Amino acid sequence: MPCRLIVVGDLTKYTLPCHWKVGGRAVRDASAARIACLGRRLTLQTTWILLRYKAAVPSAEMGIKWNGSFIPVALLVLGIISLIALILILVGIHNVTLPPQNKYGLVFDAGSSHTALFVYQWPADKENNTGMVSQTFSCHVNASGISSFVKVPARAGDSLRECLDAAMSVIPADRQREAPTYLGATAGMRLLSRENESAATQILTEVSKTIQEYPINFQGARILTGKEEGAYGWITINYLLDSFTKYSLVYRDWIHPSSASIWGALDLGGASTQISFVPAGPITEGEEAAQFRLYGFDYTIYTHSYLCYGQNQALLHALRIIVNSSSSDRFEHPCYPMGYSENITRTSFYSSPCAERQESAASGNVILQGTGNASKCRETFQKIFNFSCGHNTSCGFNGVYQPKVNGKFLAFSAYYYTFNFLNLTEGQPLAMVEAAVQTFCAKNWAELQSTYPKEKTSHLKNYCASANFILTLLLKGYGFNNDTWDNIAFQMQAANSDIGWTLGYMLNLTNMIPTESPSSLRGHEEGVWIASIFFIVLMLALCLVFLLIYFLK
Repeated sequence: MPCRLIVVGDLTKYTLPCHWKVGGRAVRDASAARIACLGRRLTLQTTWILLRYKAAVPSAEMGIKWNGSFIPVALLVLGIISLIALILILVGIHNVTLPPQNKYGLVFDAGSSHTALFVYQWPADKENNTGMVSQTFSCHVNASGISSFVKVPARAGDSLRECLDAAMSVIPADRQREAPTYLGATAGMRLLSRENESAATQILTEVSKTIQEYPINFQGARILTGKEEGAYGWITINYLLDSFTKYSLVYRDWIHPSSASIWGALDLGGASTQISFVPAGPITEGEEAAQFRLYGFDYTIYTHSYLCYGQNQALLHALRIIVNSSSSDRFEHPCYPMGYSENITRTSFYSSPCAERQESAASGNVILQGTGNASKCRETFQKIFNFSCGHNTSCGFNGVYQPKVNGKFLAFSAYYYTFNFLNLTEGQPLAMVEAAVQTFCAKNWAELQSTYPKEKTSHLKNYCASANFILTLLLKGYGFNNDTWDNIAFQMQAANSDIGWTLGYMLNLTNMIPTESPSSLRGHEEGVWIASIFFIVLMLALCLVFLLIYFLK
């Protein structure tokens, strides 16, 4: 006969089914118990199981209490950790300015004897409106100057392709289309324009067509004035030598040097030469002055360019003086080494736009024999100058106004190439330089060939002439003397950049190139970021633990 066993706990009344014999399933924690029920009387065994069951009730009730508070406790813990992580994320945040991206620019230096391409870069944010420009790539065109392509102008453009292709591999693709690109032609094209303006224009058109085929921001090709060429060379030198601005490790910023030593510039090309410097007094003739504003400061310099007094044109001028001295077809050339001779046409040195054309001397050949006489060589070069000042109380040569040279000077281009070959770029005194030139000029041709077997004949035969021309130009033309000679340094590079007008040209142009607003992000200090990540990871780990406990209970 079935009966029911009533168990009353502290919180809940449990009704358990009872049969004559009930296994462990009837009572939750008494799997081994057996209950015997006869009528409404319970045996001792039943009493025992009741006692055992009632003893187990408190632990069950405690489990029920724990199960009931599990979810609120878990949510409270997770809420506290989440709040801490949120506070760390919000309170430690800062605006972080990203490093500025680089801008790029390309400048072609189309000189009288060769063309070179320079790639420059500078941060998109500028210092006092002027870019901090550095040279990142250079390429020398494997051809003569573009002015030599008078008969085949299209080849002038084609000659630039190799360097343009190389430059495209240097500039990032996303920066190419905005990279300003310029071609500046110097004295060679100035001479051609004076002689044949339409031919010069056609050459500039052809080089422009070629450059425009590339994904860059071409700004045009033009012929620079001599004044521009000299002034931009001056900018290049003083920028590379930190005369304009300098990075201070103390202030961690770019500053204007308090006692900046502004350098003068001496540039010697193939067809022209330039002198630029800051004189000690005022510049009395305004047309010889140039003004610039760089890195927040204004500069006024004296600058002048002498067309037809570049190295190549000076050598031709000296040759014309030698040939014009006699009606013979055989001449002694004091600047050529003893034992050297050559047979050349008269048209080769009379065809220059710098020559005063003479019908009687414009045809036929001449034979030149070297004598290696440095003194007579210097005298020959003095004849190509006019050292009379005319109405000017201070002048350079040919009656051109020039203040007295002032400060230190850096001589580059052909100045450097000639003196570097002669090992005279280490600041030697003037007397030592002149003695070295005398010694070199006295060497015969066979000795020079054996000493310098790899040097081109066209260069080797002319080093004596070039050195004497340079000494004449600097000492008699510009007015340097034994006291001021030590102020001249002969260099071709500074701060890993080539010295020339192109860098100064790009520096000046960056004043007109808009500054990019720096990009910024919102971020944390490292310690706050680490703490935030720690609490977020802790919260996720506790979530997993609580879920496992809940489902396994």
